[in-house]
Amino acid sequence: MKQANDKKKGLTLVYTGHGKGKTTAALGLTVRAVGRGLSVKIYQFIKSPERSYGEQIALSKLGVVMEQLGIGFTWTKTPEEHREALRTGWLKAKEAVMSGESDLIILDELNNALAIDTFPIDDVLPLNEVVDVIKNKPPHVHLVITGRDAKREIREIADLVSVVEVEKHYYDEGIPAVKGIEF
Repeated sequence: MKQANDKKKGLTLVYTGHGKGKTTAALGLTVRAVGRGLSVKIYQFIKSPERSYGEQIALSKLGVVMEQLGIGFTWTKTPEEHREALRTGWLKAKEAVMSGESDLIILDELNNALAIDTFPIDDVLPLNEVVDVIKNKPPHVHLVITGRDAKREIREIADLVSVVEVEKHYYDEGIPAVKGIEF
């Protein structure tokens, strides 16, 4: 049984799987945290700042910083462009976590980034560094990591792993991404 002082421990939550709702769960947690007076920052590893996102518009009204670190889907730019975005994005996110300035940090689609296998990424986004940050983050910082295909090493050290699976999806019926639902 955990000691009473463990209640102040910053948790690591992982939302993974191939179903829709991982980022949505993290955003719901953001609203709850802000409502309780916690400071929140969100870093999105795949999404590009060149696009507009409904969640970013809404959360900015609550004072939540949401920053897109990526440059879009891996097939939209060259591997080197993606590698540079991952390198600089990881450095920024790692610094934010380790600074302890925020109570809750969401690393959205970090699992997706770590699962890239079409070009090398371990030298710009090393899994061992991600694990080290999780293990050594300031004690009060809660960390949420989203995205498909969470690495075993991350699952093992997380305090919570929720797997979102798809049973049925409107994409299969030819319905494209819907404004207000996907973005």
